[in-house]
Amino acid sequence: MDDDTDQHPEATDAAALAATVLEEEATRRARQEATEVLFPDDLLPGVKSEEIGLRRGLAMGGGAATFIVLLVLNSLDELQAAAITVLAPDIRDTFGVSDGTITFIASSSAAFVVFGAIPMGWMADRMRRVPIIGWASVFFSGMIALSGIATNAFLFFWARFGAGIAKANTIPVHSSMIADAYPIGIRGRLGALTGGCGRLVFVISPVLVGGIAAIANGPGEIDGWRWAYYLLGIPVAVAALATFLLKEPRRGQWEMTDVLGESFTEPDPLPVSLDAAFSRLMQIRTVRTVVVGFSALGFGLFTAPVLENLFLEDRFNLDALDRGITGTASGVFAVFALFYIGPRFDKLWRRDPTATLRLIGACIGLSAVLKPIQYFMPTVPLFIAFGIPTMVLLTSAFAMVSPLMQAIVPYRLRGTGTALITLYIFFIGATGGGLISLLFADAWGPRTTTLVLSVPSSLLGGWIMYRGARFLRHDLSLNVQELLDEQDEHRRKGTPDRVPALQVNNLDFSYGPVQVLFDVGFEVQRGETLALLGTNGAGKSTILRVISGLGTPQRGVVRLNGRTITYTSPQLRARLGIQQLPGGKGVFPDMTVRQNLMMGAFIHRRDPGEVERRTDGVLELFDDLAGRTGQKAGSLSGGQQQMLALARVLLHDPEVLLIDELSLGLAPVVVQDLLTVVKRLQERGQTIVVVEQSLNVALAIADRAIFLEKGQIRFEGPTAELLERDDLARAVFLDRDDD
Repeated sequence: MDDDTDQHPEATDAAALAATVLEEEATRRARQEATEVLFPDDLLPGVKSEEIGLRRGLAMGGGAATFIVLLVLNSLDELQAAAITVLAPDIRDTFGVSDGTITFIASSSAAFVVFGAIPMGWMADRMRRVPIIGWASVFFSGMIALSGIATNAFLFFWARFGAGIAKANTIPVHSSMIADAYPIGIRGRLGALTGGCGRLVFVISPVLVGGIAAIANGPGEIDGWRWAYYLLGIPVAVAALATFLLKEPRRGQWEMTDVLGESFTEPDPLPVSLDAAFSRLMQIRTVRTVVVGFSALGFGLFTAPVLENLFLEDRFNLDALDRGITGTASGVFAVFALFYIGPRFDKLWRRDPTATLRLIGACIGLSAVLKPIQYFMPTVPLFIAFGIPTMVLLTSAFAMVSPLMQAIVPYRLRGTGTALITLYIFFIGATGGGLISLLFADAWGPRTTTLVLSVPSSLLGGWIMYRGARFLRHDLSLNVQELLDEQDEHRRKGTPDRVPALQVNNLDFSYGPVQVLFDVGFEVQRGETLALLGTNGAGKSTILRVISGLGTPQRGVVRLNGRTITYTSPQLRARLGIQQLPGGKGVFPDMTVRQNLMMGAFIHRRDPGEVERRTDGVLELFDDLAGRTGQKAGSLSGGQQQMLALARVLLHDPEVLLIDELSLGLAPVVVQDLLTVVKRLQERGQTIVVVEQSLNVALAIADRAIFLEKGQIRFEGPTAELLERDDLARAVFLDRDDD
């Protein structure tokens, strides 16, 4: 009898296909692991470096003024944050709202930070940070005062909204400025001091705001809480004015000094695109880990303080002053813990940076285990005693996150990176937790709501961050690679003749989980034509997408005339001179030839004379189009449509012309006409990068060729030498590219 494979050939085919897929996936993973960048520890920023005393580190950064002013602003922020936490029951009674409503307003006021964090982070990476902090703090002081003036819950909600927008500068802008102002070796201590002083003020603030409310509350009065907001706005305004006297630090100076031994600045850096920055940041695995971990943690983090005060009032009948004293007592120990954790973080970072993220995850996870014990204590002293370990663990974890992210995020993206984390933590965590509290706090009660939100979210968040520590060394190494590359480019700018028109270096790119480019790098000199050749799916068209700004790489750099454009928008790249002729149909078929050209010159529409000049200029190159300006583009032949598409691109006088599949699907005689146009452009000194499926076309127009296979460069050199490589030349002849 025949065996199963004879009777079921489709099973054999399926098995063979599965084996092929698994083999390809294994090969892809092996190539991906082979391109993992891991530098020795002594090259990683701040690792194995000399220990720096706090006083010396502050002096190296130009003095303590910057840190002190930002510290005061951060501490005052904590002070006003405590007001709504402690005074929530009083505010609830004044406005006559439910527990769920006041919990939602209180927790959402933290979530309002997200609406300001993104623009604040965007500005921090593009503009001077001193005026951003100053004006945001002035506005913040005004919103605090307006919170006290609010006559109903709706107006109070909008006052808290304004305060959240202004407060947003504290996280992304402060963090970016401190990282650039002071050396890496003291960032843990600076973070601990910031957190410690903020926590100290937070610890004192319940007594302070509770005391103000108690004093202001006369017989039968319940509106004494308003005076807490009136008074808190004054010191914030004073500190805001002091901010304008600070000096702007140089970006990335301490990473450069530690890794390169020198510090330099790019004379005219290009603005960072928010879309490209977010895309790049979410490809940094450590950043992704922290974002996801803190998003989970946020569900319980922001609602817990408000729910705790509601629980203390309901369970133990504590008034505002008593609740303030309770909060103060439980928070004192966290302050002392921070003065230990700061130096500990700096030592851990110098010895083993991955241990810092593991410690953060462990602290968060352990806090979840202790929380239920606290909420079942029968007396206030026991409630406070069992809340101390949780407070210490969470406060320590948060103090370590800022210096960790300052090291992981590339210095060009620090503001946006911190804003991204803020977006996920506050928008997902705080808003999500606030909505759950709004829906269920009245039915479940404060204790059940707290435990349902806090325990699972803390366990999950801690586990995610503990596991994510394994990515940290690789991500630090990517930053080192960028710094080394910047140093090479900085030195090369000393001899302008050596600066290429286009540079691609150390490029990795993925579509989702599938990596398609591996450590790709090449240069194109001014006036040179480079052909990208290769097998089907090799990544040639993907390279053009990355150069054009339509895709953000996992790592690597793209430069135009020596200027870094890796994180700039496609629109800016087009204005700078990168223009691409896409593969396939590139015309509006229902418009005439002239209308197509007018659309191509749309950005010059305010100057009709300039539009005419550019249109006439490209028509001189394309004789066949000059006599068809009134004909609809859809009625043109395929070759003529390709000429029209190329003419539209040339309207912009490209610095670098990218051509994707010039000859695809065209008759040889048409291709010859297009090659004639390309050669005219070459005579004018046009720099060209062309993706081609035809080796003959590449030989006719290209000075050099690059052959790619499975996302890696297999050959780079003169096109004539490619003919001597039979294996590569045969692949170009036989394969058709549609990647």
